[in-house]
Amino acid sequence: MFNQILAKANVTIDTSLKSLSNWSFVASLVLAAVCWGFGTVMSKSVLAQIPPLTLLVVQLAVSLTFLWTIIAAQRLPVPLHRETLRLGLTGLLNPGLAYTLGLLGLTLTTASLSSLIWAAEPILILGLAWLILHERLTRPLITFSVLAVIGALLVIGIGSNSGGAGSLLGNLLILAGVFCCAIYTVFTRRIVGNVEPVLLTALQQTFALVWALAIWPIELREGITSLATISPSTWAWAAASGIIYYGLAFWFYIIGLKKIPASLAGFFLNLIPIFGVGGAYIFLGERLGVGQWVGALLILAAVAGVSRFYREN
Repeated sequence: MFNQILAKANVTIDTSLKSLSNWSFVASLVLAAVCWGFGTVMSKSVLAQIPPLTLLVVQLAVSLTFLWTIIAAQRLPVPLHRETLRLGLTGLLNPGLAYTLGLLGLTLTTASLSSLIWAAEPILILGLAWLILHERLTRPLITFSVLAVIGALLVIGIGSNSGGAGSLLGNLLILAGVFCCAIYTVFTRRIVGNVEPVLLTALQQTFALVWALAIWPIELREGITSLATISPSTWAWAAASGIIYYGLAFWFYIIGLKKIPASLAGFFLNLIPIFGVGGAYIFLGERLGVGQWVGALLILAAVAGVSRFYREN
């Protein structure tokens, strides 16, 4: 009798630990959304003074300093062979090419249209995960994803004054950037394996920084002397945004991808507009409309529903 009780207790403990472990990966994806949401607000606040490609270089350089310092402190071994190249190349997709296309597209179209296009990323990930990784798409996941996308559109404020329809070229550039992000999620889910998330993040962003430095002269030719007039506080804010927007956000996201299917991980990107709009409310004094509050509630309901479904399955 005692052995049976002990066996049941062990099963209960193992189940609880597994559930706790699953929730830690879910929490990592939520934290990634928090970092991307607030990082967007921080980036917007400095873009008025720092050109976009220059900001990209600064953010990636600071993020890599942060990441490689952690790697050195933990004495993690860095593989110096073809595997390193394979792991790092995905960084050319995101944040390298994706953020470059997004910034270029944003100069040609409106902010609201840009947000609308980025809201399609979870759906693209869902389709690519099914096509490439052969992940099973359940009816609840598809239903909650549609609900979350509707909520994201409401939070973004589609239907409000957007200042025009934007450029077709700009919209296509942003869509190409979103597609790069979706492919990045699927490919990273495939290769993450037993690689330490902080190491994979650093390798990817090292390749992204090489890309950013290669295209940076295009912007520098237009006015390098103007950079000297930027205040130290603005540079400090840009550096802080690099740690949050790139270092922590991608690190948390890859942690989540280690155990959670790409189709489900991409779902949590719907939280980004909530934290982005919330950050704009706190730091920039922007106010939320009724529709945005409704959208936020829809997203939270969808995330709660899919998290419960994931826990039960």
